[in-house]
Amino acid sequence: MFDYDKWQEIFGTIKKNKLRTILTMLGIFWGIFMIIILLGAGNSFQDGVSKDFGQWATNSGFIWGQKTTVSHNGFRPGRYVRFDNSDTELILSRVREILYLAPRNRLGGFRGGNNVTRNNKAGAFTVNGDFPEFNKIQIHQISNGRFINEKDIKDFRKVAVIGLNVKNILFEEDEDPVGEYITIQKVNFQVVGVIKPIKSDGEDEDQNTIHVPFTTFQRSFNYGDEVGWYAYTIEDRFKVSEVEAKILTFLKEKNDISPLDEDAIGHFNLQEEFDEINGMFNGLKYFTWFVGLSTLFAGIIGVSNIMLIIVKERTKEIGIRKSLGATPGSIISLIIQESVFLTLIGGYFALIVALLLLELVGNLIPEGEVFAAPSVSLSVAFGALGLLVIGGAMAGILPAKKAASISPIEAIRNEL
Repeated sequence: MFDYDKWQEIFGTIKKNKLRTILTMLGIFWGIFMIIILLGAGNSFQDGVSKDFGQWATNSGFIWGQKTTVSHNGFRPGRYVRFDNSDTELILSRVREILYLAPRNRLGGFRGGNNVTRNNKAGAFTVNGDFPEFNKIQIHQISNGRFINEKDIKDFRKVAVIGLNVKNILFEEDEDPVGEYITIQKVNFQVVGVIKPIKSDGEDEDQNTIHVPFTTFQRSFNYGDEVGWYAYTIEDRFKVSEVEAKILTFLKEKNDISPLDEDAIGHFNLQEEFDEINGMFNGLKYFTWFVGLSTLFAGIIGVSNIMLIIVKERTKEIGIRKSLGATPGSIISLIIQESVFLTLIGGYFALIVALLLLELVGNLIPEGEVFAAPSVSLSVAFGALGLLVIGGAMAGILPAKKAASISPIEAIRNEL
């Protein structure tokens, strides 16, 4: 493998035909370059999209009431479905697959914004009534203080966890809001935590949101036992779609909703959404590998053709080597080494250029954008190098066999 004379011959051949060598390696370069760039771009988009899912449990779902569209048990269509605490108890007692269940209410409805004041400052923010379990479904990072706990729920505590924008509007820049009070619809709440933003630009919805204990919410704002909607996660061994169907069946039975009414209860399955997006990205990766490998294969064919030309040019030389005792194995080794060397050099420069380009693009992408910094794993890089070695060997097999079959007498006669 490391025979000095063989490598002298290889480098001598390359020096004599520099342009041909560069053009040969260009096909290999382009194939590896496309694989790395396309995979890096795909990973960039996938990582950026995954950030939006990053704080959500992917095995979660959501259920809310809508209007009935089918008459049932004497009830006419158009009845609005409203859930209450008894529905919560029903789900918890009948659906064993649920890991966390978080009933929710929002002041003013789904798009509600409410005047919240502190001293002479005011702002319109989203106010949610939540259980501690909701932080297991949508994970909030707390920069200061804590999230709602079970004792807050049990004791009907008037406490609040606020987003960063709420803090910035209602409090001074250097003021610690934890322990201070804010007023929501004439009810005072003590701030016990501040939510850390997920995005650097602070545009995520949570930064304009206030979370208060669910039980306190119902009592303070005269919601009685009403539940606006549910968020839940399930045990990993189950599918959300199956558990979702089970919950809907129980809720329809309890609330006198026809089993045929598909629109009375709204629902959303984050697991299905996540699987669809993963499927899209997997398809993109397969397409990337197909395009890249097709281009790489074309480059390998080019290397093989060039090696056939080199064998033809060196017919006399090969014949003399064989007449002096060179074995077919040594001839095959020489040709395959040269083929592998050409492919590795082309691929190596492609890897370097592609990785440097990805690093440059990554530094130019600002934080908070849809696209994350593009990257390619080491396993992919090493896999590409492995492909080059295999491809180079394959490219040299046919020319090597042709060279090994050359008859010394015929080779010398052809040159005369």
